[in-house]
Amino acid sequence: MPVIAGLWNPEFKYHATRHNVGAEVIDTLARRWDIPLKKGPLRVRANVGRLTVAGSPVVLALPLASMNVAGGAVQTVMRYFKEDPAELLVVHDDIDLPFGRMRLQFGRGSGGHNGVKSVAGVLGTNEFHRLKMGIGRPPGTMDPAAFVLRPFSKSERPEVDLMLDDAADVVEKWLREPEAAVQLAGERRPPS
Repeated sequence: MPVIAGLWNPEFKYHATRHNVGAEVIDTLARRWDIPLKKGPLRVRANVGRLTVAGSPVVLALPLASMNVAGGAVQTVMRYFKEDPAELLVVHDDIDLPFGRMRLQFGRGSGGHNGVKSVAGVLGTNEFHRLKMGIGRPPGTMDPAAFVLRPFSKSERPEVDLMLDDAADVVEKWLREPEAAVQLAGERRPPS
């Protein structure tokens, strides 16, 4: 059963920030599939939604833990549903990808992303799927930590909304044809 987890900072002050784009993808999928995200069972530290896609059960998850310590909350979802890390797709922001680009990968290192590092550390492996959402580099000498906690600008928001729809398309393709999803993610081009 695939588990799709969007990394974020659940505190209200971080909603709509660059760091929370992974959660926005989960919200986009929940709306598209018309499923509610509800507080998980007792031992699950995440809001979850369950559905069937192409005859197979799927779980959407929003960990109820801040980005840098999300691993424990993701692990509670994986344990509850008795899933192997290879069935996990983590959706997260990436400052090393140009704004608007996406990349779907399996395995690999964290790339310096503390949320991914937390998930890999708690699960004891980096053998899970990742959909990286390009948010671009901070301007000038701005601290990357401050940059990811800023909201998207008004001029960026329409492009972000398109990227969220494209990401939902990639996830749907990943559920049916994982190899084709890698190509689809790579075809997403940043705005000119």
